[in-house]
Amino acid sequence: MLNNLKGKKVLVRVDFNVPLDKDFNVTDETRLLKAIPTIDDILAQGASVILMSHLGRPLKKLKDDGSINVSKFTLRHIIPNLSKLLKRPIIFAHDTVGKDAFDKANVLKLGEVLLLENTRFNKEEAEGDRDFAAKLAKLADVYINDAFGTAHRAHASTTTVAKFFEPEDKSFGYLIENELKFASKLLNSPKRPFVAILGGAKVSDKIKLIEKLIDVANFILIGGGMSYTFTKALGGNIGKSLVEDDQLDLALELISKAKDQNVEIVLPEDTVVADKFSADADFKITDSYHIDNDWMGLDIGPKAIEKFSNIILDAQSILWNGPVGVFEFENFSKGTFAIAEAVAKATKKGAFSLIGGGDSVAAINKSGLGDQVSFISTGGGAMLEYLEGKSLPGLKAIEG
Repeated sequence: MLNNLKGKKVLVRVDFNVPLDKDFNVTDETRLLKAIPTIDDILAQGASVILMSHLGRPLKKLKDDGSINVSKFTLRHIIPNLSKLLKRPIIFAHDTVGKDAFDKANVLKLGEVLLLENTRFNKEEAEGDRDFAAKLAKLADVYINDAFGTAHRAHASTTTVAKFFEPEDKSFGYLIENELKFASKLLNSPKRPFVAILGGAKVSDKIKLIEKLIDVANFILIGGGMSYTFTKALGGNIGKSLVEDDQLDLALELISKAKDQNVEIVLPEDTVVADKFSADADFKITDSYHIDNDWMGLDIGPKAIEKFSNIILDAQSILWNGPVGVFEFENFSKGTFAIAEAVAKATKKGAFSLIGGGDSVAAINKSGLGDQVSFISTGGGAMLEYLEGKSLPGLKAIEG
């Protein structure tokens, strides 16, 4: 983070892609809160701040007449929350690089905060357009990228814009610095045992991550829909549970590779199964390898919860990416919330815990234990790609 910002206008790419309810109220302030330390520090140095972010995918969800649904995707919706968190009024530009943005940026006083309209209202954003990025750059003296959640996108506001600033006039904010520090800590120098908990729907989404973790973790606990592909590959009957039949051979290869590396892949011993994918489905507990043909697994069972929890409680380093069940449905949420509780207890005992991935972040927050883990990543897909070892364009633009 730069420390010579007095008297300057600072353009900050933040990730304010927050969830909204039907009345456009912010339902989770996590991403707003994570940006506050960087913004506060810039203001404390005697600078002014120009914030830019995307919100949703407005160009993919146009109105029936083909126009942008401004009322749904405008960043105006976040102003009350942001103003409260920063303890100051927010000036809003009704465009991103148009007359209103330039007029308001030109008269912006030190200590003031200007929020630009949704960057994705402009098709040039996703195209990484140089002219659009150049206009953004003209708004300010300095560029700071603090949007880790979009660091894997080569967009104009995350990557191209950095090319218009000298090395001494661009940097990461505190959020990205922390994301990189803690992720690197897990990958390069974890205290052991290192336990990775992976959930979510598809093995295919996590192949590279599993391969990477086999090289660094001691235990890989696999739950959620992806676990049934492994179970079927090992000869289990999984009924109507989610499965990727084209990944069965790969699942066996991953299990074999882990065994060769003395890494234990742990699958759920038992499963909470349902007769349909619904919150009000009939459900029962069954052995994970003997699920009746007309039933589907929607959560890990009590034996799996106990085994997973015991392994987590002995951990010194923990990565959690993805829920282990359909936690949005109350009857199938026990496994995920039990994992959250175990991670929190292990953290209290001295373990370092990183929660990464949108659904696991939502789960830890819904459990009420978000403040009892070491670090919650805002990255989602970006964190996944970083952990896999991929080069992220938003990071490369600053690092060179």
